[in-house]
Amino acid sequence: MARKLRIEFAGACYHVINRGNYRRELFTGNGAAEAFERCLDEAAQRFGWRVHAYVVMSNHFHLAVETPEPNLSEAMKWLQGTWAARFNRFRGEMGRPFQGRYKALHVEPGEALGRVVHYIHLNPVRAGIVPAERLREFRHSSLYRFLGQNRPAWLIADTVLFESGHLSDTPEGWKCYLEYLGVLAEEDARRREDEFGRLSRGWAIGSAEFQHDLERELAPSVRGREGFELLGADRKAQQQARNALWEETLVALAAALRIDLNELPPKKSAADKVRLAAMMTQMTSVSNAWLARRLQMGVPGSVTQYVRRFRLHSHASQPDCRRILSRNHT
Repeated sequence: MARKLRIEFAGACYHVINRGNYRRELFTGNGAAEAFERCLDEAAQRFGWRVHAYVVMSNHFHLAVETPEPNLSEAMKWLQGTWAARFNRFRGEMGRPFQGRYKALHVEPGEALGRVVHYIHLNPVRAGIVPAERLREFRHSSLYRFLGQNRPAWLIADTVLFESGHLSDTPEGWKCYLEYLGVLAEEDARRREDEFGRLSRGWAIGSAEFQHDLERELAPSVRGREGFELLGADRKAQQQARNALWEETLVALAAALRIDLNELPPKKSAADKVRLAAMMTQMTSVSNAWLARRLQMGVPGSVTQYVRRFRLHSHASQPDCRRILSRNHT
């Protein structure tokens, strides 16, 4: 099975998540959580990470990391591999402790990253391990280390404080931050689910412009449905990403063929509609349902018939079509 694609670049931010294999509890007892934190400390120093937040729960972990060098895959391989080797050696076990490759969501710096940091710090509250007023007592979290005396240089407080109201890095500032987390924890549970749930799903967190820029960076490396499924996104996010890519391809194709998408004839089997549909099915993994809706060609089955007839008449071999297909696959 192909490995999940990542966009890695200097200064990229990610929300990284992984769970125990079969959701088993990994970080309970025998210093397992402490060992993971030590590995994180080594990885952050080794690979120059800036960590904005982390939490180690009983069967999973969350990281909000910034990579000054494009090395997320290399660093995560080292972090998980090193901890897994130590875990298996200590417990006399074999096999993979984690359920698979980690999930990494791209995060827009600034407000979106701040929301991810709050989400991570509130994990123990949402899991019912500690109430909000005792959140500072949960030891396996960046919040505990932010409040302590021996904060490592790789643990960065700038985002969490700035995005919580421009707070200062002082005892009073952190007191205000704890109060702010308490307010977030007390908000309506459904609103929290809607707001916070999106921070661990999909493949990118941030503004529409931010996600569009990432899609453009990713597009040359993938081909339609298969590529976006390799991102590890959930189904809704995959569909949104595919729709955006299909629309962008359709607009470019129409422009190259000198077809005005706003002036398409109403007839379902109009020549320009069928020509676009045939080209789209050759250039992408677009669904007939999407084409039927977007080009107003009736039901998906009709699109299949129109495209088949078009190809039987060899219209797809016209010079402009060959040129577009060639450019698309170079």
